[in-house]
Amino acid sequence: MYSRQDYQYMALAIQLAKQGRYTTSPNPRVGCVLVNKLDGKEQVIGTGFHQKTGQGHAEVNALLDAKLNYPHLIEGATAYVTLEPCSHFGRTPPCAQGLINAKVKRVVAAMVDPNPEVSGRGLAMLQQAGVQAEFGLLESDAKALNLGFIKVMTHSLPYVRVKLAASLDGKTAMKSGESKWITSSDARCDVQKLRAQSCAVISGADSILTDNAKMTVRWSELGRLKDSYPEDTVRQPVRVVIDSRNRLTPELDFFKQASPVILVRRELDEIDLENIHKWPHFVEQVQVSTVKTESGQDNIDLAALLILLAERGLNDVLIESGARLAGAFIEQDLVDELILYQAPKLMGAEGKSLVEMPNVNKLLEAKSLSITDVRQVGCDIRITATLEKDSI
Repeated sequence: MYSRQDYQYMALAIQLAKQGRYTTSPNPRVGCVLVNKLDGKEQVIGTGFHQKTGQGHAEVNALLDAKLNYPHLIEGATAYVTLEPCSHFGRTPPCAQGLINAKVKRVVAAMVDPNPEVSGRGLAMLQQAGVQAEFGLLESDAKALNLGFIKVMTHSLPYVRVKLAASLDGKTAMKSGESKWITSSDARCDVQKLRAQSCAVISGADSILTDNAKMTVRWSELGRLKDSYPEDTVRQPVRVVIDSRNRLTPELDFFKQASPVILVRRELDEIDLENIHKWPHFVEQVQVSTVKTESGQDNIDLAALLILLAERGLNDVLIESGARLAGAFIEQDLVDELILYQAPKLMGAEGKSLVEMPNVNKLLEAKSLSITDVRQVGCDIRITATLEKDSI
């Protein structure tokens, strides 16, 4: 049975882990709190969180913090960690061994490592060294920190979010194609935060050509987040564009920002000296297998694309695209979460619909959602919902 203090310290560790939302990928977001008694009362003696891949893990940073302030209280301390301490050598030494060397008495992990190859080994290492090790405190909160990391570890697929914006009557653009701006500046700022948390953003060639979309994180629009994350610390997501007909060309504004781009194509551009040097160095062309639709058309295999992104360590994927591509991902049960911004506008019957799902023709075939959050963002409403699936 956990005490009220246990819950408080783990809640603090979770808040610390959230500070790595924009920087840790592909590593998980992890926080750690060290506690020991001082003058008979429990005292936080060190805190830390994982900030960036290749740098110290949360446990290492918490121990360093404790060494600066309470070095005499580290031995016999309790460590609250949002994820099971690692047990293997990677870019950094195993954190489980670091806690053992520091002679902590107890380790409370919110959850075990989701990687089936290492799950439980860190806790076992601690127990074998005589450290009291346990897990399960605020587990659901800890899992919510790393949905993408968990999905890749357990299903070899990224966690996929679809962002949509529409009027109150469900329209995304006028008949002419005019769509700027349906939602408010507050909602657009919120979308920038979504992009900043994502490893990759997927769009289609139509969005790039029609809307002149850049799909980058605009630091100037991050609002108060700018105070915590200087411009040079917020990484740009990999921009993935499905361009099955090879319509994109290097002179587009989309390619003027030097951040990684993956062009997904049925066939690569012909390789010749005149053509190959046109593409900037940060652009990669990838050939993905196709699937034949009922109409006989060859479309990019979206499931194969997601597997490819997971193999590259792109844990969290955000889809920002037109109605057809967004609908295809939803229709094929490839989406985990939908985020809809609804503006207080009515655009009429001639407006363009939110998503296109041509194979959904009966009410029984409709995609069911579970709404997890509804809140106001500026003058708009943001609805977050998970999509119910038959299986993964």
